Amino acid sequence: MDRMIVRRLLISSVLAAGAAGSISACNGVDPVLPKDPNAVKVAAKAPPPISGGTLLVTISGVAVAADSDRDVVWLVDLTSHAVSKVALQAGDEPGRVVEDAQGRVHVGLRGAGAVATVDVASGTIVDRTEVCSAPRGLAYDAQTDSVHVACAGGELITLPAAGGKATRALRLDRDLRDVVFQGGQLFVSRFRSAELLVVDAKGNVLNRQTPPKLGDFKGGGPNGNPGGTTFTPQVAWRTIALPGGGAAIVHQRSADAPVVISTPDGYGNGGGNPCGDGTIVGTTVTTVDGSGNVKGGSIPAPSISGASVVVDIATDGSGNFALASAGNDAIFFTSTTQIDPTTNGPFNCNPSASVSPGGQATAVAAWKGQWIAQTREPAGLAFIDPTANNAVTRLELSTETAADTGHHLFHHDASDQTHLACASCHPEGHEDGHTWVFDTIGARRTQTVSGGVLDTAPLHWNGDMENLGAIMSEVFVHRMGGAQQGPRHVAAFGDWMQTIPAHPASPSGTQAQIDHGRELFNRADVGCASCHAGAHFTDNKNHDVGTGRSLQVPTLIGVAARAPLFHDGCAASLEDRFDVTDGAKVACTGGESHGHIAQLADADRTDLVKYLETL
Repeated sequence: MDRMIVRRLLISSVLAAGAAGSISACNGVDPVLPKDPNAVKVAAKAPPPISGGTLLVTISGVAVAADSDRDVVWLVDLTSHAVSKVALQAGDEPGRVVEDAQGRVHVGLRGAGAVATVDVASGTIVDRTEVCSAPRGLAYDAQTDSVHVACAGGELITLPAAGGKATRALRLDRDLRDVVFQGGQLFVSRFRSAELLVVDAKGNVLNRQTPPKLGDFKGGGPNGNPGGTTFTPQVAWRTIALPGGGAAIVHQRSADAPVVISTPDGYGNGGGNPCGDGTIVGTTVTTVDGSGNVKGGSIPAPSISGASVVVDIATDGSGNFALASAGNDAIFFTSTTQIDPTTNGPFNCNPSASVSPGGQATAVAAWKGQWIAQTREPAGLAFIDPTANNAVTRLELSTETAADTGHHLFHHDASDQTHLACASCHPEGHEDGHTWVFDTIGARRTQTVSGGVLDTAPLHWNGDMENLGAIMSEVFVHRMGGAQQGPRHVAAFGDWMQTIPAHPASPSGTQAQIDHGRELFNRADVGCASCHAGAHFTDNKNHDVGTGRSLQVPTLIGVAARAPLFHDGCAASLEDRFDVTDGAKVACTGGESHGHIAQLADADRTDLVKYLETL
């Protein structure tokens, strides 16, 4: 019998979440990792990596909670607390939710590449439309009665709100995340880079804005980072519209250099984070005005002290914000004044005011002076009353547990000191696109952990990690300061990690280009397939491909979504990887020591790119 099935039968256990629809006082969080270090919890269905931002309160006062763990949409009447659910197909993984002018809600189905439209009054699905391989953000456009869908593959799709085929399909940059409708324009965020695109009604990109680096801006004096390290803005988990125009982006910031790995708890000693926590990864909220320009210009916003893996943000319309911190099961609070870099200063860290919602927080919304937080495990809503010292009451939604030891280890802080989780650098089970500089080994770009990566062992760029157990000891324990895990926890971690799908392909070429690119890739005189072979397009070995280092051959599954490329991130795109005219790019990629592509025509190299986009 399959090892996973055996574990599920013998050692899985269930967290009691209470009767569906019951409401009770919050008495804290029932931890997924019990006191018994050998106990392991494995959900009946492997829960997907957390994406967050799955809660909406409609104009009529219904909370719509997309539950990606259970493939349902919960409808909760906020006056009566009556609960109903809309069942979806297995693997749909519902994500963002938006309401249109007719009271329908549209739900992005991340796992199915579609958008489902739900009639809230009847609780039924009235339309389901395929849009792209990886739908992410949704926005309602009242001017045209349309729904705009931002896709991770770079597609920006416009659907009629009443249902039917797309009326427009644009292709922008890859890695799109959220979309916000702003006075005839769209603000479209990019996930890993935290860049914001301003797109006009004709589909033209009018403006691009990226939050400023921490410690890399004009002013000097008190604005200089006392730790001496700059922090690059990345991983824009959520972008929301602000009342009166503009938007707020909750995103991470990653240390540029140096990162200490030569001493225990190295990630807690090498970042120079001015708040003294978060260390090499911090969190902040950047706001932009109605034109998409960053407020404060080159001055970065203050850090949100103590928060970790902040996957959602909401505003009450009065200058107050709540943030869902999945890494430490908390809702954090801040305000327009506190996050304003021109009045609060980038190194005056936000107070760490927070409350436990009674489970792992994945989304938050505001309603009639209250905050409403969605928790994934146990599945429920937490009502937080700011007028009563943030008192919390809970409404349980399901008794079906999604508790999973591997999922828990991946998404929760390894240490209370650093507020750093695996998901901090591997958001949604992939990677942050950051190139880190380690004190003993130099520049290393974050690698993906999706698509069955354990099958490509030995692991890490140097191929020096024999298996996941080695990584847990070196990275989770030694570098991140986490507790040593027993073999059953390591196995549970690996079992869950192997369920993370690779980035879904979003090719841009014609079938003729793709077929020709495949032929070139497999040609012996070109040489790609000699190392990039097998199911994962890697021979699991180390080679020096002209970069002066013997490094592990990475998988090519999902490679089009993983730019920048190479161990030091020197190739900004697949096109750069195949550039044979620019000396710097050739030096980066190894030239003729890394595939014989100089012999190919420009069109041939383009076709190679189009083929790789299909993997």
